[in-house]
Amino acid sequence: MSTSNVAQKRVLLGMLTPSSNTVLEPVTQAMVAGLPEVSVHFGRFKVTEIALSDRALAQFDDTEILRAAELLAHAKVEVIGWNGTSSGWLGFEADERLCARITGATGIKATTSMLALNEVLERRGVKRLGFVTPYLDDVQEKIIANYARLGMACAGDAHLRIQDNFSFSEVSAETLTQMIRTVAEEKPDAIGVMCTNLRAAPVVEDLEREIGLPIYDTIATVLWKSLVLAGVDPARVTGWGSLFRDFA
Repeated sequence: MSTSNVAQKRVLLGMLTPSSNTVLEPVTQAMVAGLPEVSVHFGRFKVTEIALSDRALAQFDDTEILRAAELLAHAKVEVIGWNGTSSGWLGFEADERLCARITGATGIKATTSMLALNEVLERRGVKRLGFVTPYLDDVQEKIIANYARLGMACAGDAHLRIQDNFSFSEVSAETLTQMIRTVAEEKPDAIGVMCTNLRAAPVVEDLEREIGLPIYDTIATVLWKSLVLAGVDPARVTGWGSLFRDFA
């Protein structure tokens, strides 16, 4: 058989997606556009609001998430990523449990936006972290407190006090750029953009050059770790910030 008839081995990545999210899918697809063997496949479960009410917290019950993960497993993906930031306020152990349950149910390696972010922050030795999110005050306070427990103090905080998850996607790139610039004034070691329904990832490359600080967007972090787990060199993702270059 001629080599021209041999298909390149495909790398299939699975992403668990909040149902009201309209940003992470097109952004993720754009990030992998230069990786012809990689395709990303998405499974949704219900998430419509971000708050600390019982109703809002119940959206992240593992039962629904695992059901979506099992459907992604039918596509024989190599990795399943939870493309969301809920453990920021629920506690990072929630993502650790979820990954163990996904792998236990499907046999597939799993990661999350927040666990991947935390790995990068630890590897970089971040002690002072800047926070950019769209969330309510009490949600933001939970996130900051959970990072304090990891030994990362808040050094700059900008959040929009929005509850409706769909509305996050309507925040302009200009607004996000200004939020990041404001947080950068506090001179953190790094800035985390924590929400996978914000259009921040496309501005990271230029902003890092402007402010001289690493910016880690949570759509990017879960893709970065998924590529690593699938054996794909993340440095091949170009134009999307230092994350992919520095942690190959």
